[in-house]
Amino acid sequence: MAQAEANQILVVDSVEDADTVLINTCGFIDAAKQESIDHILEGVSLKKAGQVDQVFVMGCLSDRYAADLQAEIPEVDQYFGSSHKSIPDVIRALGGDFRKELLGERRVSTPRHFAYLKISEGCDNPCSFCAIPLMRGGHVSTPMEDLLAEARALKAKGVRELVVIGQDTTYYGLDLYGKRTLDELLKRLSDIGFDWIRLLYAYPAKFPEHILPVIRERENIVKYLDMPIQHGSTEVLKSMRRGITRNRLEELIGTIRAEVPGIRLRTTMIVGYPTETKAHFDEMLDFVGRMRFDRLGCFPYSQEDATTAFDLGDAVSQKEKQRRVKTLMALQETVSLEKNRALIGSVLPVLVDRIEDGVAYGRTAYDCPEVDNEVCVQGGEPGFDAGTLEVGGMYPVEITDAEAFDLFGEFTAPR
Repeated sequence: MAQAEANQILVVDSVEDADTVLINTCGFIDAAKQESIDHILEGVSLKKAGQVDQVFVMGCLSDRYAADLQAEIPEVDQYFGSSHKSIPDVIRALGGDFRKELLGERRVSTPRHFAYLKISEGCDNPCSFCAIPLMRGGHVSTPMEDLLAEARALKAKGVRELVVIGQDTTYYGLDLYGKRTLDELLKRLSDIGFDWIRLLYAYPAKFPEHILPVIRERENIVKYLDMPIQHGSTEVLKSMRRGITRNRLEELIGTIRAEVPGIRLRTTMIVGYPTETKAHFDEMLDFVGRMRFDRLGCFPYSQEDATTAFDLGDAVSQKEKQRRVKTLMALQETVSLEKNRALIGSVLPVLVDRIEDGVAYGRTAYDCPEVDNEVCVQGGEPGFDAGTLEVGGMYPVEITDAEAFDLFGEFTAPR
């Protein structure tokens, strides 16, 4: 592996084989912070027990709370930030010989058939509840040629599905080229020849509608869009500083669906925001019921210090937040079940993510890795050769049954 030879560092899969533990942290919400701290303490315990020699911590949490962490957990050898600019310092601290020409080289940590391509760092949006700009800073686009080089390297490693991400992917290019150039980037990524390209985290305010024809016309750009909306009440959206109203959201969703027929929309919602009343929550339910999103996630509001919403307090109880999460997801379950049942009888390409006990689990083009529906496939019609089945393979599957968040099917012979 080039990284091991040039940087004198070998990445291993088991902590039992390691002499150094590098912990990547998240500082976005309380649950993620606690999980990060738990992993840091676990790493320190391994060091105290003599199982590893060094513990390094990087990522958002150490970016934002480096001084506090150093004071509370001094056993960590070094804390780093989350930016790619920290990588040379990390490598040197680990005893490696950093080589500039290896920037962009990656060890794919996901299953080898899909990978994420981060096109930017930071965010310029002023959302009241969000601490990302405090941790990551303002939006900085990665130069297009660097992204294309990284994408070509991923394609050469066998990646079939490229998932395009960033704190706000729709802002891409404005800081570098004076205009939003996500449409051009998508076209050039499409030309590389991935089977699927998927776009996540499209900010709805000032949405660049010029990307829609690209999604519609390029066959390997899947008809799928992740657009975090966060709420369905104009009053709450205003307090959240989202820069958009409910009416404009409905217009935008209508435009997206008209411009890209058959597109699947994923969104996320926040319940229990400090100013959210029962009436506001009912507005959200009405909005979600009317928009009928294909995929929807819901999170209870988490108060983040130093954000503009922090001074609003945390008026909604945790019990009430969880009740609202349950109510909203029950509504979405009904919608999802109806949409999934409509697929019964259709034959869809399915990318297999794993095979366990003779059962294959994969995804359609309508589903993002790790967050969306799975297709559970056991057996196939006569003519299908089960001996050819492999993780990362793409096969035609007839959908035979459906639940709210999962599909079931059987492999068919190619037709």
